Amino acid sequence: MSTSNQLEELQNIKARLEEESRSLQDRQKDLEEKTKILEEKIAIEELKNRNRATQESISQLESKIRELEQRLEEVSHESDDQKHKVEPVSPAETSEEPQTAPEPTETIAEDSEEEAFTVTAPEEPMIQEQEALSESKKSHEKKKRKFF
Repeated sequence: MSTSNQLEELQNIKARLEEESRSLQDRQKDLEEKTKILEEKIAIEELKNRNRATQESISQLESKIRELEQRLEEVSHESDDQKHKVEPVSPAETSEEPQTAPEPTETIAEDSEEEAFTVTAPEEPMIQEQEALSESKKSHEKKKRKFF
């Protein structure tokens, strides 16, 4: 083989390899772009799922708020009805002996734990008892959590 043929053959090989290199680089670039697109799509779907879950949670909370507001209105109407049923006291009876109206009490069951709560008109001893009871429940719950 002559040197010129050999040189021409080597230049042809080099040209094919450079073309293959460009082709591989283009393919790599396309695949990197496709990868980025897929990653963005995944991120978008995850955000959609998170937003759906948050919207569902918000919807449930709004529903619970409406339900609790209705219950509050019902309870308020019941206590208003009870107040209207109390007979008026004559001034002579009130001067002899100070009477206190019976405390309106209502029992409300909490959905998740099924505990009954009593709501009363605010009074110093009753408030102190409730605060002491809630503090003891909190400390009891904290103790339970430490063991787990």
